[in-house]
Amino acid sequence: MAVTSSEFFSKCTPTSIGSIAQTNLQLWQQLQSAGYSNDDLKTVNKAYKFAIALFSGRFRASGKTFIAHLTGTASILAHLNASSSIVAAGLLHAAYDFGDFGGWNRRGVTTSKQIGLRQEVGIEVESYVAAYSALIWNYRTIPKIFHLLPQWELKQRSVLLIRLANELEEYLDLGLLYCGKKIEIYGSHQTDMVSEMASNLGFPALASALTSAQEAMTNGCVLPELVNPTGVNNSSLIVPYSCQKKFLAWLSQSLITRLIKGGLDFPIFPSNLNQQ
Repeated sequence: MAVTSSEFFSKCTPTSIGSIAQTNLQLWQQLQSAGYSNDDLKTVNKAYKFAIALFSGRFRASGKTFIAHLTGTASILAHLNASSSIVAAGLLHAAYDFGDFGGWNRRGVTTSKQIGLRQEVGIEVESYVAAYSALIWNYRTIPKIFHLLPQWELKQRSVLLIRLANELEEYLDLGLLYCGKKIEIYGSHQTDMVSEMASNLGFPALASALTSAQEAMTNGCVLPELVNPTGVNNSSLIVPYSCQKKFLAWLSQSLITRLIKGGLDFPIFPSNLNQQ
């Protein structure tokens, strides 16, 4: 049986934090109940409207819509009382890696993408999204990040918080078990370190939620026939039959293209992070 997000959180705090939103309507209700202002909601709504355009037709390997994952990440950040700019960045955290900006749509941060994102959501939100894209997260970098964390300033810590919210959202509803081979990638992550990072950031509830979620994944099982309905190990663009970009969509997800993207390496953070 899948464990719900509210059950994860109920184990780590004496008061119920509530369930994790998966739609914009649920997120609006959560933000209003939590006391976010009308201006805060407008900031987050700008991010959601742009996310609709960037992630239309994109699905997780589990078959879950990408926009639901983004909304869930933003919802977790809202439960942690993050600022509206950070919640908005949570909604767009994967924009530079998986968002469809049109054209050839080269993966990663580009000047034209930054201009477009800043026009839609402002410089502050965009700077978090760019920094998130620069934060490389895998079994090699996680120990480095763990040891560097005490030296990091507020912005770097905020970006890591978005990353940890994404990490938790990956586990909700046993989502990774439905992703096929992606579970092997996350299986190499140092789960104890990840939870301790959340605690070191000052979010013990998030740390406990991550630990509980990881335990649920370890003990969980799903019907094999339900796993990876898209047939792609990561996220994929499911193009409508009437769309004339089907060949370009296939090419962007071809093995050669993904190998080239996977071979690129970047620093954990750009040197000018705090100047953005």
